[in-house]
Amino acid sequence: MCGIVGAVSPQHRISEAEVVAMTDLLAHRGPDDSGTWAEADVILGHRRLAVIDLSVEGHQPMLSADGRFAMVYNGEVYNFAELRRTLGGIAWRGGSDSEVILEAIARWGVEAAVSRFVGMFALAVYDRAQRQLWLVRDRLGIKPLYYGDHQGDLLFASELHVVDALASPRPSINRQALVALLRFSYVPGPLSIYEGFHKVPPGCTVRFDLDREPVVAPVITRYWNPAAALGVHALISDEEAEAQLLAHLRDAVRCRMIADVPLGAFLSGGIDSTLICALLQEASDAPIKTFTIGFEQRAFDEAEHARAVAAHLGTDHHELYVSPDDMLAAVTKLPEMCDEPFSDASLLPTYLVSSMARSTVTVALSGDGGDELFGGYLRYALTERLWAAQKWIPNVLRGGLASMLSSAPLRAATRGIRTPAWMGRRSTLSDKLYHAAGVVGAADIDALYFSLISHWKNPTELVIGGSQPVREPESIYNDPSHWSAAQEPSRRFAIKDLLSYLPHDILTKVDRASMNVSLEARVPLLDHRVVEFCLGLPDHMLKRSGQTKWLLKRLLNRYVPPTLIDRPKQGFGVPLGDWLRGPLRDWAGDLLNRDRLDREGYLRSAPVVQAFEAHQRGDGDWSAYLWDVLMFQSWLEARGQRRSASAAS
Repeated sequence: MCGIVGAVSPQHRISEAEVVAMTDLLAHRGPDDSGTWAEADVILGHRRLAVIDLSVEGHQPMLSADGRFAMVYNGEVYNFAELRRTLGGIAWRGGSDSEVILEAIARWGVEAAVSRFVGMFALAVYDRAQRQLWLVRDRLGIKPLYYGDHQGDLLFASELHVVDALASPRPSINRQALVALLRFSYVPGPLSIYEGFHKVPPGCTVRFDLDREPVVAPVITRYWNPAAALGVHALISDEEAEAQLLAHLRDAVRCRMIADVPLGAFLSGGIDSTLICALLQEASDAPIKTFTIGFEQRAFDEAEHARAVAAHLGTDHHELYVSPDDMLAAVTKLPEMCDEPFSDASLLPTYLVSSMARSTVTVALSGDGGDELFGGYLRYALTERLWAAQKWIPNVLRGGLASMLSSAPLRAATRGIRTPAWMGRRSTLSDKLYHAAGVVGAADIDALYFSLISHWKNPTELVIGGSQPVREPESIYNDPSHWSAAQEPSRRFAIKDLLSYLPHDILTKVDRASMNVSLEARVPLLDHRVVEFCLGLPDHMLKRSGQTKWLLKRLLNRYVPPTLIDRPKQGFGVPLGDWLRGPLRDWAGDLLNRDRLDREGYLRSAPVVQAFEAHQRGDGDWSAYLWDVLMFQSWLEARGQRRSASAAS
């Protein structure tokens, strides 16, 4: 696993020394080696984490054997040995997958080659003959890649913050992206937090023709469309589905065992990670190393379940109990860990378990992706139940009821009234009314789902625009072209999450947490062949008789007794609500200070301060909303500190 950087500077405003400085900012992604290559107006930079072929023959930037292509690459292509055999008579210099994928591109061209790759990758290839630069990202978006126009120069990098190394003015903050952050807790692609910079979409190539004006004009081509797999296996039997899924997963796990460094797996004790560990142990000659962290607060602790699963599977299990002080200390690392604001609080425990694993292994397998593929999120079923209860109400009446529930007088009158236990999470009636307004006002089931996954329900009211109010950007969630082919609502929700929440939240979290400690995380469930097979299954394979992940659980029963995994879904959470009223109160209060917010000019202070004060007095749990703002504020503060340090050096 590695970090890549590059620039195309027609007027030579960006120097090779500046690209070296940007590359050095990615040392955590690649502590083992670094290099740059320059020709005319093109500069490539690379940091290497050596995992396959630890020799100098894996050094990058790398030139193809014929000298036509120069490449920097981050990731792993697991079928490189098969591709190497297919390519045939080449005088191979080493044994790395980097050399194989570069020669595949030289033989077949970029688009034809990447369609053959099985793995996770983000790469940049410069065609010296055609004067074209290609950026490519893997199908699911496991590995990150940004690109942008910086004063007429083209920049690309694994992480966005590398632009802080440039002497010229940094890009301005994209306020539409800030709106999206407050809505989702992440910045969805192709947006980035910086104006003029974008994420390479998953499953896409981006080509730049360097002899045309401007060089920063991209040609984006999609080489993989997950929706094409829908319904392919509509008539498959239960037995055939289980057998084929097992074969796909066994192959996905085995090819991700290829490494010249120690390897292990994360184990939470949940369905997804347990199955991955079971398959990994099945394919191993010795006990595999598994890792989990435990918490003193039992409501957030899964270590006991993971320990029981590890004992049953016979793994070499490692666990670490972290105190609230350990978690709180990690909070200060978050702004530096994330190259743009990111407010999924489960980044904290993911970082801690990655840090523990890195002390023993260099590669860890993860169970991410199972909820999107097998309909495992509880919010899917909740949305369907809520819609069934309200769809008979005419739209006009729903809109009026939503306005009444969200009205300031009613919320003020219900402030401080505690809700009974039967209403779920303990809160105040005012808090419940705020959330209910978005649900009741939904025009259809997809709008209802959008409301349920939203944090701030009206984020444009918080973000300060210029002469015109800032608009909310379009997203996967309200663009039917991506998901309308799915008839079953829960399948539509899962495809939306697969295209947005998975790459821009879940996989971003895993990548940043693991790479911060130079650990390579691999995700077998997101092998694109597994994904295509699962998308092709009929809906009754995913949920049946009120049970989610039906087929996955059926398969897991081969390895683990149901009693070890049959329990309510817990998630990888932290007690944010208590922290913001306790040990993090002063820190949060400083970042959310009214004068500070007004001076910075990005967020309207009144609703933010209102939410903070309501949380402090117990008028609802506003922690998720506040965390979105706090992560932006702390990122903004760290950005200023990075810039000051860069200027000083």
